[in-house]
Amino acid sequence: MDFLKIVLTAALFAAAPTWAGDLTGPQKNAVRSAKQYLSMTGFSRNGLISQLSSDVGDGFGVSDATLAVDSLNIDWNQEAVRSAKQYLSMMGFSCKGLIKQLSSSAGDKYTVDQATYGAKQAGGC
Repeated sequence: MDFLKIVLTAALFAAAPTWAGDLTGPQKNAVRSAKQYLSMTGFSRNGLISQLSSDVGDGFGVSDATLAVDSLNIDWNQEAVRSAKQYLSMMGFSCKGLIKQLSSSAGDKYTVDQATYGAKQAGGC
């Protein structure tokens, strides 16, 4: 029984998220870039990781970008609302079209639930 507790405890610590103090130099730089992007426009988790890790973006490794993004406390639903409002301020979208734009892998890469929430809260549906 004690062995099982040790194994479960070890697994819990191994699965624990990396906190900002534990980040490497490149990961801290990725955090700084992520914060800058988020100060300008709405991003989904996957969209922000893609931007940070893209060769035509910031060029961070995918693992560094992922750790950086996951170390931040971001409300992805609110980011979806922000993105939806930005789209609606530029052009007209149907509800379905806006959700598709927000959730598409070629678009903003929000989950369908996040995209739906964003579109509804922004007044697009």
